[in-house]
Amino acid sequence: MTEDVRSQFLSLHLLETLVAVLPVRDENGQPKSLVYGGAERHMITSQARRRAERVHARDRANAGLGALKGRSMGVRTREWAILTGRELESVHGWEREEAVVTARAVIEASGLKFGDPGKKTVANLTKVLIFAPADAGARIAAYISEHADDLREWRDEYLQAQTEAAAAKKRRRGAKKNADTPPPEEESGAAEPATTKLPPLPKTTRDAVLLAIAPRDAVDIALYGRFLAEIPDSPNVDGAVQSGHAFTVHEAEQIDDFYAAADDAKLDRKRNALSFLDAADDAGAGMTGYQSLISGTFYRHAVLDRTQLRTNLRVAGMTENEAEEAADDAEKEFVNAFVEAFPEAKKNSTASTGSLPALVLAFEGERPYNYAAAFQLPVDEAPESAGGEGPAGTAAVRRLLRHHAFVSRRRRDLRSARILTYDPRIDDLLGAPELSRLSASVTAVESIEELTP
Repeated sequence: MTEDVRSQFLSLHLLETLVAVLPVRDENGQPKSLVYGGAERHMITSQARRRAERVHARDRANAGLGALKGRSMGVRTREWAILTGRELESVHGWEREEAVVTARAVIEASGLKFGDPGKKTVANLTKVLIFAPADAGARIAAYISEHADDLREWRDEYLQAQTEAAAAKKRRRGAKKNADTPPPEEESGAAEPATTKLPPLPKTTRDAVLLAIAPRDAVDIALYGRFLAEIPDSPNVDGAVQSGHAFTVHEAEQIDDFYAAADDAKLDRKRNALSFLDAADDAGAGMTGYQSLISGTFYRHAVLDRTQLRTNLRVAGMTENEAEEAADDAEKEFVNAFVEAFPEAKKNSTASTGSLPALVLAFEGERPYNYAAAFQLPVDEAPESAGGEGPAGTAAVRRLLRHHAFVSRRRRDLRSARILTYDPRIDDLLGAPELSRLSASVTAVESIEELTP
């Protein structure tokens, strides 16, 4: 195989050390964890990582930065009726209430379920998140405005039928609660139909809605995929990116940090108090509590399936040349996001998003390679003189590179291995005799762009 022919899979491996952070938490506000190798480890879920990476790439593209600048990207939200309504109002001159009501009716009749109409907070939200191109709302609004007369007539019939159906359902529920009292329809001899049939959305309108929410040329949908079960004839996308949960290479340790928040007005009164009693009344903190924080060296891993990415882009309507160019750009931005992006939970109080990885290892292969097994035995951070491995950061680098060298000797498809470090200690370690032999087949690079050939 020649060097200019790339393999199907690009494997990325990263080690990073985080101190006193809480990037993801469970329903009780506690750090997430897993048990591996008989020891509890801190965990940063792949869902949190994927969202951070996806949003990072999207924001850069929308800002005209990075390889994907100017390309179509996706938005995952339950607010497509609201977004469509805003377009109808701001661009096409509709009244706000009519715009949202019409948008909801059209999208709902296309097959998506919405929240309870009686609850304002969810009435115009779809039941599930819909990952669609960012301009989907604008496209649906443009179609509705173009066919306004016909769709207004259909909408009125649809809403009337919905009202009648809801009233009939309410009467049937009342009849069940009082089985001894026949419903009014039975007393008058009139038989109420079991259901009230809603007028179907015109096929051309439904087709326009499905085209608007179809993946089309949204590059991040081609990368990360989407699943939309509510509309069987709306295409799903198998993602080209595989992401593993990040976990600490050593046993988990956390602290419950007690904090006291000051009340500025209270302290000002205390500072200027004229009597002892005033000062006593203003004693104490404004608020106290606990927050859990974690520290550790994490291993994380992701894979890009280049073949699947190109398939997704071609299915979305791109020519082979267009798909090839878009896939190359998407790969560059995916690698950038893998290194740069970080979940933003508690970013202001912990400065977690400012961390840089200690080591990034990237290589190609004919299948994905996950090196989590290198850390099944937790790193013992005791000094080497005491039988331990020393600090987890350097110990993890040694393990990762030894593991890669060992696997590479047995799997001939591994190629184009490159490493990047932002830690001067790790840089010195890579040149030391103990690792120079292991890293002989790995090219050291100085920028993210050089991680992928």
